[in-house]
Amino acid sequence: MSKSKINSDEIQVIPYIEHSVPLPQNKKDAKLDVTVNEELNIRANTIKELSDISGDVIEPTAIHREEAEKIARDMMTDPSKLPEYGNYPNETMAYLAGLVAQTNCMLVKDMADFKLHVLNRAVQEAETAPTSRERLAALRTIGEIDGVDAFKKKTEITHITKSGDELEKELRETIEQLKGTVIEGEVIEKDD
Repeated sequence: MSKSKINSDEIQVIPYIEHSVPLPQNKKDAKLDVTVNEELNIRANTIKELSDISGDVIEPTAIHREEAEKIARDMMTDPSKLPEYGNYPNETMAYLAGLVAQTNCMLVKDMADFKLHVLNRAVQEAETAPTSRERLAALRTIGEIDGVDAFKKKTEITHITKSGDELEKELRETIEQLKGTVIEGEVIEKDD
């Protein structure tokens, strides 16, 4: 293994590699079995982490934005087309990840998937929000989702169907119980 000199203002990132996990032999073996959106999220998170570590700001230019918008249009037009994300610079990928996150609701196939997407994003926000106020807001949102219903007050109404004879019998019993009962009240005289 060769060593290279590192300038004092450069940061070298060396990932921890577990010895029990075999390293892939080639690029094809290293390819993860993930969806296009999952791969984009992984790449965007990696770009952000590296940017945070190095202190470099990822600032997309107009060219990067146009490139990302074209990729996004292609993804929406033909979802089966797999973009080769590795061919684009970090700025383009970061901007594309933002575009996809904003338009993700357009990519969701049906409302059940959208509900799951909302729930997953709310859970992610609840876990990663920087302040307790933001975490509580995300948790409140999760609690209000139909199916979670953490804050929903439930009222049960039971309808009992009775025959006319049963109702008449109950009414007679109630009247018999009330006979001889003194009901207190006050008489109010009305002036005409």
